[in-house]
Amino acid sequence: MHDSAGQTLAVLGIGLGQLIKKAETVTPELARDAERIEELVQQLHREIRTTSYLLHPPLLDENGLVSALSWYVQGLSDRSGLNIDLDMAENFGRLSSDMEVAIFRVVQETLTNIHRHSGSKSAVIRITREPDQVRIDVQDRGNGMSPERLAEIQTRGTGVGIRGMRERVRQFRGEMQIESSPSGTHILVTLPISKEMSPAETQASAESN
Repeated sequence: MHDSAGQTLAVLGIGLGQLIKKAETVTPELARDAERIEELVQQLHREIRTTSYLLHPPLLDENGLVSALSWYVQGLSDRSGLNIDLDMAENFGRLSSDMEVAIFRVVQETLTNIHRHSGSKSAVIRITREPDQVRIDVQDRGNGMSPERLAEIQTRGTGVGIRGMRERVRQFRGEMQIESSPSGTHILVTLPISKEMSPAETQASAESN
């Protein structure tokens, strides 16, 4: 996304720059209008680059989930003021690329929902790895959801974020549970990893390379 759209916006920016230079001596007012458009193009370019990094940050491929999620959590906390506690073992190890992306996106969607809808000032994320599964446990202290709204989400999977999470979890034959009350919401995701290496095996493999 960033490569193709970024290249198009770069060409557009160059064209606008040339137009501005030509217009400055002939129609200064048109040049000022073109400068404002050029600023919008640059802003859009930055936003696309940021979105591309958030969808699949390079740290995920280079260093794994611990680094990528720590980077994302710190950035969201700085931008939103949300106090986020990420509990994840440093020796968590590596998973398949697809599963790491799925876990990253599940955490991202839950935190986005907390920031936008819950009214909570804090969130706690605990990600644990067992021999046969990964557990993602996210809790907030927000307003919670009404029983009617929770039932609608549970039965229909409404909401773009919730629906996207369920699809990712289903891809790995996992399970997602949602509990909510006036004191906050709790989301628990379990993903089986029977064919993945254990953290010790992953570490040993990395050290041997």
